[in-house]
Amino acid sequence: MIRELVWPEWRAHPWRQAMAVLAVALGVALAWSVHLINGSALAEFAGAVRSVQGEPDASFVCAAREGCDDAVFETLATRADVVVAVPVVEIDSYALDAGGQRVPLRLLGVDALQVAAVAPALMPRAASGEARSALVDPDALFLNPAAMRRLGVSEGQTLRVQQGATTIALRVAGRVAADGTALAVLDIAGAQHHFGFARRLSRIDLRLAAGADAAALPAPPGWRIARADDAEQRVSNVSRAYRVNLTVLALVALFVGAFLVFAVMALSVAQRVPSLALLGVLGLSAAERARLIRGECALLGVAGSALGIALGTLLAYFALRWLAGDLGGGYFPGIAPRLQFSWSGAIVFALLGVLATMLGGWLPARQAATLAPAQALKGLGGASFARGPAWRGPLLLALGVALALAPPVGGLPIAAYASVALLLLGGVACVPLLINGVLEPLVRWLHRPIPRGERVPRLQAGLRQLGRHERPPPLAAGWGRLGSGPALGPLPLLALSRAHHEREAAAVAVAGVVASLALAVALTVMVASFRDGVARWLDQVLPADLYLRSASQSSAADQAYLSPAFVNAVQTLPGVARVEAARTRPLNFVADQPAVVLIARALSDPAASLPLLDLPLPSSSLPGVFVSEAMQRLYDAQPGTELTLPLGETQLRVTVRGVWRDYARQFGAIVIDSADYRRATGDERLNDLSLWLAPGAQVEDVQQALRKLGGDAALFDMASATQLRTMSLAIFDRSFAVTRWLQVVAIAIGLAGIAASFSAQALARRREFGLLAHLGFTRRQIVTLVAAEGLTWTAAGALMGLTLGLVVAVVLVHVINPQSFHWTMELLVPWARVGALLLGVLVAGSVTAALSARAAAGSDVVAAVKEDW
Repeated sequence: MIRELVWPEWRAHPWRQAMAVLAVALGVALAWSVHLINGSALAEFAGAVRSVQGEPDASFVCAAREGCDDAVFETLATRADVVVAVPVVEIDSYALDAGGQRVPLRLLGVDALQVAAVAPALMPRAASGEARSALVDPDALFLNPAAMRRLGVSEGQTLRVQQGATTIALRVAGRVAADGTALAVLDIAGAQHHFGFARRLSRIDLRLAAGADAAALPAPPGWRIARADDAEQRVSNVSRAYRVNLTVLALVALFVGAFLVFAVMALSVAQRVPSLALLGVLGLSAAERARLIRGECALLGVAGSALGIALGTLLAYFALRWLAGDLGGGYFPGIAPRLQFSWSGAIVFALLGVLATMLGGWLPARQAATLAPAQALKGLGGASFARGPAWRGPLLLALGVALALAPPVGGLPIAAYASVALLLLGGVACVPLLINGVLEPLVRWLHRPIPRGERVPRLQAGLRQLGRHERPPPLAAGWGRLGSGPALGPLPLLALSRAHHEREAAAVAVAGVVASLALAVALTVMVASFRDGVARWLDQVLPADLYLRSASQSSAADQAYLSPAFVNAVQTLPGVARVEAARTRPLNFVADQPAVVLIARALSDPAASLPLLDLPLPSSSLPGVFVSEAMQRLYDAQPGTELTLPLGETQLRVTVRGVWRDYARQFGAIVIDSADYRRATGDERLNDLSLWLAPGAQVEDVQQALRKLGGDAALFDMASATQLRTMSLAIFDRSFAVTRWLQVVAIAIGLAGIAASFSAQALARRREFGLLAHLGFTRRQIVTLVAAEGLTWTAAGALMGLTLGLVVAVVLVHVINPQSFHWTMELLVPWARVGALLLGVLVAGSVTAALSARAAAGSDVVAAVKEDW
């Protein structure tokens, strides 16, 4: 039966169904494409980690980046419960490609005769023409396909790999099967000799005897037993917050799309009141009428979800080719992931689309069920919106505020996401209260009772006016006042009165406006706040004129470094007034968490050199450090607490003197005075230089002198403060490009919902328009009346959307952002952009209302009055 009743309606108004299907498809496509992109990139990266880690029964991992004494290898290899022990040296460095540019390269030193037992993908395969001894040649490299592509080298060629401030020439003797990021495998003896790992190892992979328990193996000092999934979990944790936030933002489009479905179905019910009433008289029950509308919604949801899955898959395919799988976030560098389609995931997102459509059609279905068939056929009733309890909206808002104060769940702001949803729903429910609160006093003032002494003269004037005319004159001339208030004329009075009386219908009409505008304002404020915070932070952390660094990644800082002699030579260059040097290195505090970055630099005046969030604590007997906000949140490193820094074989006990703001390192950073660091470790290596130039010196001249001093300029990077600031903000803009597209989609769907809602309102008022025409209203006046009502309602929706948007922005900036990325920022409202959004919504609301009224009043509205007789 549903097919016979639905299909004619769909054929009569295909644009309406197409609008709803497109809204659902856009929401599903955005959410599904983001999920596919991030899932494919994560799976590719995790697969690369698995191929490198292999599948050992157990692994002993050295806690120090520079490796641990390899004497423990002999102890483990001779145990009765160990079948095979494979030593591994892990090195992060750079190689020079065919054009002389540095490319990040990971090197693994392995025992080629045993590595296949635990990691077959790392087994070197010698090129044709190479001797079999190439597998143990200390000067031979075996590259994976990604390294071959990125470096532009082939078998038999020489590759220059950075070690310190020089390069080592190694021969490409073959390949390995492991894919992922650029990777090179060489004999473990060659790795220890060339890269400073003499008699040191990074990892020992074990194949255990049957029945042996890895937990029973004793862990020597400086070593820990690693779980099989530690590396994969660490990779997942790196981008988890970014992926989850991006997916939630993508689902925003689906959330707003539900309001458009609601508007479209409300329009459908308004147009079909006579047919629905006739079906009710013929025996179709209220429940069956509701099922009819819900059946239409289900069909729309299935169609929109299917289209959205197809469109989202296509978007993900091209995004993986153009954006390399990270959507600008930079979490998966150096990989080109393949699209990994998941039917289970597609079904879940398709069901979300159907669910959103069914929620959007719930109230129109209820309207169809509550329709009084007999009265509707006589034109005495139609599909109306029931007035909900006044406490519903404030209750939802209160619950939303309460959830915003809840702590994160599993490191994610789950409660804050629910808070945003409740705030949006509560805002929509509060629109009638807002209209009533604003218009009630105004309407009461305009309709004040006429004083007793003026009633008879006014009545006599009205009778004389009726006697002079066969019908009332056009209302443009005005009929006097409705009360003792000011003579605004009938059009404003009618517009204000109806907007006040039909405030429940206003909530329906502007629901999409409230939701889309609130989200657009919130995202605009969040991005502007973050960008402004980053810009001001860059101004504070980039005080020098020129910067030089040996390693763009902290993981490569142990192999790509500067010597003290080079730094001393830089200080004597013409045009250089002052030089400050810093050492960076990663520290592994927790096995399955990304590394924390340690920065050793001069800290004579921490308050001047660091963007501290509070005054520093005084020095103590222990060396003092300053931790970033992320370090404070992730490891509870509060000022005054003590930490133990795992500096290789040295465990340095320090005191936290303060917290500083750092937007560059999401998983924590620690700053220690360089003198304390050198005393504890004896490490003289340096990675970053900050140069202040003498008055009149040119940056380009100093850069040229640095290139000559360094010998090989490709082994370090240089940039001025202005260049670094520009590059950082460009990276920021690229990271938030998807957010801006989501804003555009949300606003577009919201405006389409306005058009559909006002079209439904206009169609439902044809008899009213006919009555107004009988009373002397012209078509232009009717259109003006509806436009005024639309402007009033849209203004109320825009006001609520703006207020909600600012509240949601507070949640995004002060709750979701710190709980997701572990840093804080100040709230900044870009009033110019927010004002442009408000103006656009107001214009769109009044124009669409006027166009809808023009279309409805263009038909024979006078004849429509006869339907009441």
